Amino acid sequence: MSIYDWLKSLGIELKHHQLIDDAFIHSSYVNEHKEVKNDNERLEFMGDAVMQVWISDRLFKMKPQLNEGQMTTLRQKIVCEATFAQVMRTMGLNNFIKLGVGEEKTGGRNRDSILADCFEAFVGALYLTNGIRVIDKIFDPVFKPLLQHPEETGIADYKTKLQELVQSDVRKAVSYKLIKETGPANNKKFTMGVFLEDILLGTGVGNSKKQAEQAAAQKALEKMVK
Repeated sequence: MSIYDWLKSLGIELKHHQLIDDAFIHSSYVNEHKEVKNDNERLEFMGDAVMQVWISDRLFKMKPQLNEGQMTTLRQKIVCEATFAQVMRTMGLNNFIKLGVGEEKTGGRNRDSILADCFEAFVGALYLTNGIRVIDKIFDPVFKPLLQHPEETGIADYKTKLQELVQSDVRKAVSYKLIKETGPANNKKFTMGVFLEDILLGTGVGNSKKQAEQAAAQKALEKMVK
């Protein structure tokens, strides 16, 4: 089954388009197939922006109305790597990703960072080729329950919890900085630090910067609540 067959099973018939094909091409696949020109990294940029606006629109229209803080917290919980990876698995979209042999062997098809990036790329490609309505039709059914019951994502949003704890005390924002990047291109490890002004609160390691930020926030929370 191709991605177009999958879309057709949802009642959506789209013409073949290079951007939609590119959305599922990981950089490791391009490295091993010189005839393939594009990976999905530029499309990730577009998809991230689309999802920020798309989820914000739904949160803004929720009844009863949410205040700014509530909308921000829910958006951070839903527009994140873990949620996007979960949606990819739930919908079976991970089956369409094209990976290099090495990435496939090391479990890339089930790695949150790769799945989330691919999800964003797919959303970006859909938006650029067919507009927002097709995104509504495909993803409303899966995101609607998460918007109504965000606790069902099973995702611990340590970054939000840390920010809320810090603001309740000193009313200042924390920031995240890359401390170290190691490993080969197909299996990078990122070490991120979370800072309050110049004070290092905690560090965390992950396969993506977002994952490492969550780990750093978790470490900081563990220290602060002791």
